Amino acid sequence: MPIFKKPVTPGQRKMTKLDFSMLTKKEPEKSLLVSIKEKAGRDNKGRISVRHKGGRVKRMYRIIDFGENHIGLKGKVIALEYDPNRTAFIALVEYENKEKAYILAPHNLKVGDEILCQQEAPIKIGNRLKLKNIPTGVQVYNIELMPLKGGKIVRSAGTSATCMGQDGKYTILKMPSGEIRKINNECFASIGVVSNPENRFRKIGKAGISRKKGKRPAVRGSAMNPVDHPHGGGEGRTGIGLKHPKTPWGKPAFISKTRKKKWTDKLILKSRKENKK
Repeated sequence: MPIFKKPVTPGQRKMTKLDFSMLTKKEPEKSLLVSIKEKAGRDNKGRISVRHKGGRVKRMYRIIDFGENHIGLKGKVIALEYDPNRTAFIALVEYENKEKAYILAPHNLKVGDEILCQQEAPIKIGNRLKLKNIPTGVQVYNIELMPLKGGKIVRSAGTSATCMGQDGKYTILKMPSGEIRKINNECFASIGVVSNPENRFRKIGKAGISRKKGKRPAVRGSAMNPVDHPHGGGEGRTGIGLKHPKTPWGKPAFISKTRKKKWTDKLILKSRKENKK
């Protein structure tokens, strides 16, 4: 569970921090680091093109192996590390050929554990295998959508999908959102639940931490002037004065669908919206 700080300032009164005691005390692997160029939500003219972004602390990107770059090779976990670019922890793995790589660490993975990426690997936390070889009821993460394209979904802290069975060339999975969908069973997935499940209980406590993460303030449109936003203007606390809310550029907000019709929609057996009813 998150650790409560002893408050010595008002901002720390309800602040919690995560427990990193299980992580290895070491510097990141230099060969697996790349620098990130910050764009801060501005274009090449210095104008804000993406609102509410910018001003975060500098950090290096850790190159993560989301796919099957070391298929058939046994790997040993030599460190568990914090990654500033994601909510989950990462594991540094050394393979039989002496190559090192970062992977998304599953919950309860420990230093010294062995993992394997293979078509028919044992059902063990951290192992990666094809969906068609995973039994019903097993929890998986870092799932591919297309074979050998690398894991694309179920990668954030504490998430997992549940294997619900096989249907021809597809595996039926229940997603963290409650959506039930089919995925090609030639795709790979890792066994387990993504690490750091307590992340959702963390309370940042003060605005300064949001700013360090690169989140700039978001101002309500109704608090602006008419020249700045369609919702602006009026005396005192007035409504937006429109039938439907609009974006700062006058387009309908919150009511128009942004997802285009995709061929993968036919693979959704039960949408997450149906699950909420």
